[in-house]
Amino acid sequence: MRPSTTEFTPDPEAPLTRSRLLTLTASLATTLTVLVGLVATPANAASTVRYVALGDSYSSGVGAGSYTAESGSCQRSTNAYSALWAAANAPASYVSVACSGATTSTVASSQLSALSSTTTLVSITIGGNDMGFSTIMRTCALYGTTECVASVQAAEDKANSTLNGLLTTLYGKIRAKAPNAKVVVLSYPVFYQLNTFCVGLSATSHAKIDEGINLIDNITKTAAQASGFVFADVRSIFVGHQLCSGDKWLHALNFAELSVSYHPFASGQSGGYYPVFRSAAAA
Repeated sequence: MRPSTTEFTPDPEAPLTRSRLLTLTASLATTLTVLVGLVATPANAASTVRYVALGDSYSSGVGAGSYTAESGSCQRSTNAYSALWAAANAPASYVSVACSGATTSTVASSQLSALSSTTTLVSITIGGNDMGFSTIMRTCALYGTTECVASVQAAEDKANSTLNGLLTTLYGKIRAKAPNAKVVVLSYPVFYQLNTFCVGLSATSHAKIDEGINLIDNITKTAAQASGFVFADVRSIFVGHQLCSGDKWLHALNFAELSVSYHPFASGQSGGYYPVFRSAAAA
């Protein structure tokens, strides 16, 4: 014969015993701990983002200082927008292979090996060197307005005829190497604040240089969006921080260190490029 058992159901009207009070208190504490843990755990605590930064000197961080020893003449800076984003977001992996002087051709030949099917985020600035950016600015600095305007016009003609094709070809190669990545294409800042007193080049040269940059940026925007990439435009955020402004984020012509001329200071990377990229990467 099995002994009889009686299920005990606590009477909700009965006063709490010490043991029941302890049990309820422990249960409540456990529940609160779980809830607090859920609220306190950051959404990106276990990031799955695998980020690769490609591109030219505007992505490597030329002009921003604090260059890494391994980057050599590529001059990759810890103050570059990509490094700032990586430091703030702790991605699963991050590498910058951006390099001073890069063109669409050299990105294709020497940078795309950093990409793979596991890459989830890519950034790039490219195209200026394909149009002879450094030669144009040297011409404008060393010669007169006539030579400057002619040099920019030649680059505009070249951009109108070739840049879209060069970018589209490169973007296709990036997509093939990183089929699962969000690709953010960033623009170049317009260099000069116009209609202000400014020593150096003539107002005509300033306006023509700005015109050329806007053309390259607009062609880049069209090519990027046609390729399904995100176009992140830094031009508006640099307004008020261009050359000839009171709070410039760009190096002026520097004969002692020509490579930094017309490139962002660290403040231009952190105040200009970084927030624009951050927004585009999060979108």
